[in-house]
Amino acid sequence: MTGKPNAAEAGTIDVGGDLTVNRLGFGAMRITGPGIWGEPPDPEKAKDAVRHAVELGVNFIDTADSYGPEVSERLIAETLHPYPEDLVIATKGGFARSGPNRWEPDGRPEHLREALEGSLRRLRLERIDLYQFHRPDPKVPYEESIGALAGFKAEGKIRHIGISNVTEDQLRTAERITPIVSIQNRYNVVDRSSETLVDLCEQEQLAFLPWAPISEADEVEVITDAARNHGYTPRQIVLAWLLARSPQILPIPGSGDAEHVEANVAAAAIKLDQNEVAAITDAFGKELDD
Repeated sequence: MTGKPNAAEAGTIDVGGDLTVNRLGFGAMRITGPGIWGEPPDPEKAKDAVRHAVELGVNFIDTADSYGPEVSERLIAETLHPYPEDLVIATKGGFARSGPNRWEPDGRPEHLREALEGSLRRLRLERIDLYQFHRPDPKVPYEESIGALAGFKAEGKIRHIGISNVTEDQLRTAERITPIVSIQNRYNVVDRSSETLVDLCEQEQLAFLPWAPISEADEVEVITDAARNHGYTPRQIVLAWLLARSPQILPIPGSGDAEHVEANVAAAAIKLDQNEVAAITDAFGKELDD
């Protein structure tokens, strides 16, 4: 590959039918401190990572009010505002934070109101293009949480609603209340617990945002073989597999380092053949059996 990589090489996806973005995004969780808590050790380095992602054609950024908390959203705005016209910033609400690596679901409508208003303020936006309910709260009826987001959408503060860490039943519950345009669940080559939801998203034209997309990439032999054959790293091969797995998958690999961001975006240019895709897809069960 010559020159700089570009996320446009991954093709595009329509989110909600009216937002077209390049199909390799950027996850902004890692631009915070250790334990996703507080300021990053080097704020300028974190900002460089965000800036470089956009320079490389990334026009979909995923964040959350709980990343920091508040730090990720603030750094995005400090780095990129006023935003490029084609940039879509997706954020999430539904977690309370009390310390590093501590996450407590909070789906109360009053908490979601506070989270949304804070995100709007920090991101310097009047409306969030994609606002996602971060995780169901077992203490709050799911209908109440989704109903709150539907109300915020009716107020014009949310353009589209997505959900995260959900089952198909929870998706259907949410859809009875308001249109849902995306699902963000854990999904990678060794964790296929959301396999049926990926297929469902393809059938129903929902965007599927896999979190933890690169987990254990170095440990699957067929991935390391493909990496050697193509001259890329296993991490890049896994991202290319996600792009090939379904046209509705929108990978959002995260990093707080500009060089690492560039390596992730380079995966947009990798074209795995059907046999390679099938071999990596099938490797999950085989690796577990070994």
